[in-house]
Amino acid sequence: MKNICVYCGSSPGISPIYADAARQLARTLVSQQLNLVYGGGNVGLMGIIADEVMLCGGHVTGVIPQALMNKEVGHHGLTQLHIVRNMHERKAMMAELSDAFIAMPGGIGTLEELFEIMTWAQLGFHEKPVGLLNPAGFYDGLLQFLNHTQQQGFMRPAHLDLLFASDDPLQLLQHFLTYQPVHVRKWVESRDL
Repeated sequence: MKNICVYCGSSPGISPIYADAARQLARTLVSQQLNLVYGGGNVGLMGIIADEVMLCGGHVTGVIPQALMNKEVGHHGLTQLHIVRNMHERKAMMAELSDAFIAMPGGIGTLEELFEIMTWAQLGFHEKPVGLLNPAGFYDGLLQFLNHTQQQGFMRPAHLDLLFASDDPLQLLQHFLTYQPVHVRKWVESRDL
């Protein structure tokens, strides 16, 4: 494992705990000699984590669509910045470049990226680990909802294991090293319930 993709908010959130978590994750990545792959922005938690990795001497690869570069939210101080045509290319390139994925606190875009990469894992399109950095229980409600989804027969229990959550970045990364991909059929039949 070399490159960790981090999905996170283009806003910092209202609590300083989220920025602190981004800095802690950045320092942990660098201490473990792991590279950051992220959405290439210079705003919100995206900018905070990228700045901290760079400050600590780490390697950062950003991937951003031209339309967002035009809005002046692209980060110009990265190790490497890929400018792509659209969001689909951005997500595909980030997935291709990465060995594992972490979703930090964020909004609808972060959730969309998280669910897409989880769906790809569920369908067997990749076998890379996916985790939630969950400071102050930010994702507790989502985790409860995913359990509800499984209990209602829309997910297999094994697919809940695709997602590991922790408020400790090092614990997330250590889990990634021992991750075993899930190999079960995605479709849930009424006979399975």
